[in-house]
Amino acid sequence: MRRLLSISLALILTASAASAAPVAGGKINLIVQPEPPSLMIGITTNGPSLAVGGNIFESLLRYDEKLQPMPSLAKAWTISGDGLTYTFTLQDNVVFHDGKPMTSADVLFTANDFLMKTQPRHRNLMEHVESVTAPDDKTVVFKLKQPFEPFIRAFNFSAMPIVPKHLYEGTDYATNPNNEKPIGTGPFKFVEWKKGSYIKLEKNKDYYLPGKPYLDELYYQIIPDGAARAVAYETGKVDVLPGGSVENFDVPRLSALPNTCVTEKGWEYFSPLSWLWLNNRVKPMDNPKFRQAIMYALDREFAKDALWNGMGKVATGPFSSKLPFYKASGQQYEFNQDKAKELLKEIGYDGKPLRLLPLPYGETWQRWAEAVKQNLADVGIPVEIEATDVAGWNQHVSNWDYDLAFTYLYQNGDPAIGVERNYKTKQISKGSPWNNVEGYSNPEVDKLFDTAAVAYPAAERQKIYDQVQAKLQDDVPVAWLLELGFPTIYNCKFQDIVTTANGLAESLRDTWIQK
Repeated sequence: MRRLLSISLALILTASAASAAPVAGGKINLIVQPEPPSLMIGITTNGPSLAVGGNIFESLLRYDEKLQPMPSLAKAWTISGDGLTYTFTLQDNVVFHDGKPMTSADVLFTANDFLMKTQPRHRNLMEHVESVTAPDDKTVVFKLKQPFEPFIRAFNFSAMPIVPKHLYEGTDYATNPNNEKPIGTGPFKFVEWKKGSYIKLEKNKDYYLPGKPYLDELYYQIIPDGAARAVAYETGKVDVLPGGSVENFDVPRLSALPNTCVTEKGWEYFSPLSWLWLNNRVKPMDNPKFRQAIMYALDREFAKDALWNGMGKVATGPFSSKLPFYKASGQQYEFNQDKAKELLKEIGYDGKPLRLLPLPYGETWQRWAEAVKQNLADVGIPVEIEATDVAGWNQHVSNWDYDLAFTYLYQNGDPAIGVERNYKTKQISKGSPWNNVEGYSNPEVDKLFDTAAVAYPAAERQKIYDQVQAKLQDDVPVAWLLELGFPTIYNCKFQDIVTTANGLAESLRDTWIQK
């Protein structure tokens, strides 16, 4: 009953706020966890860095929850009929936080020089680009070698943050002192970082959108312990718990607190998809039927309902349902342990024990590992859990030293950007936990991915991606688990807290406090 009253109150507050005009002033306290290694997101692109850095740096576009482009540093854009020329018109009166004007020269420097040296993902994107030119200070033109339909979804702040040419040109980017006090064009300026305690940003009074941002200050509180983060919200020390800030089993209790609102929006661009890496290089994981048996053995509905409080949804394959070109095609795997046992008997599985690496991100993931261990034991697959810390997990997975390992990865707005990296043969490379870690290699799938990436228009891409999804569903290179739901829990007095597909990382310019 208390939760129903809380939800009703939240709806009333939201309804009344909808007719109210935003007001300026105030501050917001958020959690960032773990503490970022850097805020220079042109170099460091992990989640915590982006969570803060997205309010300091901007790119040409933002994206709505349907992944449709919206203005950011570009106020307008056109795509030529042949799909080869993308022309962006920049906003008026944009200045960096040090007062220097931002022009097309900064975009050229960022795209052609800076990110080519700092971000492998950008280098892969630029393989499709013939030239980047600037006919004047307010216009940037990207000329492609061939049509590449996902290109319009590649201008996210995390993929192409515009950096100041006047501060970085001719320097060692990795050691440039401005990395410690980053300067972008975003709605908030970096002020202070007290290590182990908080990061402070303040309102950019010279922001190019009149009246924005509304808030005066952002404080990102650094609280290592999950239980302590929950207490910080309960006691009012923090106003917002971003997705993943607290253990899942604390979410229902915190969501039911008075004047508390909850949303799962703001993850549409990243669309985190969880799965088990299955090491295809070693027996018995080298056999597709064994991998299919694992899929049948897993009670994914239980994981969603009991471990994730009903948040998210069961994955149907390699594409998140939030991703363009998604289709639930090919073989589907319901919870059917009898079917799993039949497949194991058919291939003559000898009962070899398997090693399972949990994801070291808190108690929820440890409980999930125990549930998977029990599911597999029920069909006759013995599992040994090898718990480790984040560094150890990275090392094991990067060096392919595992049998089964939990993970979740971002889909990044398009299968050519965020999905194919996990299944193409050329993405098999030791040293990274984010590429084709399972070692799956299928020339037919490689060709389909390559063809789909450059097919034009989008309808042609859909036809090919339908084939890709069906083929991967049959081969089961990894064991897909859930499309993860990460709720943002916040004080209802904060309005418009999530206004884009990237949520808190770039929406806070729109946030205001209802008085």
